[in-house]
Amino acid sequence: MEKIEKSDEQWKQDLTPEQYKILREHGTEPAFTGIYNDEKADGMYKCAACGLELFDSDTKFDSGTGWPSFWEPAEGSNVTLVEDNSLGMSRTEVNCARCGSHLGHVFDDGPNPTGQRFCINSAALELAGK
Repeated sequence: MEKIEKSDEQWKQDLTPEQYKILREHGTEPAFTGIYNDEKADGMYKCAACGLELFDSDTKFDSGTGWPSFWEPAEGSNVTLVEDNSLGMSRTEVNCARCGSHLGHVFDDGPNPTGQRFCINSAALELAGK
């Protein structure tokens, strides 16, 4: 996969201020405020920064956490997982494999069949219909 690299100024031009804060500065939107938290439409959730396919709506579930949650990525190689020890806790950060944007975190408290909960910021996603 060809990587996408841009300067901070280029990212600021291409993203909204909220998207830039989350995708490039590792921010988090407040719980229950994202547009995709309660979304039920079928489709493919893509990276808001580069358009890479990240999560299929078939794997989305209501985790009750206030963020869109998925039990697996559409293609495992489309996300990278990085140890995150910020904020005094140990978590696993989820990033876009193509552009390196921060998407959210993954936890081991999700449903079957994977037992994982990819907790992703709505601002990091764009939903494309099937």
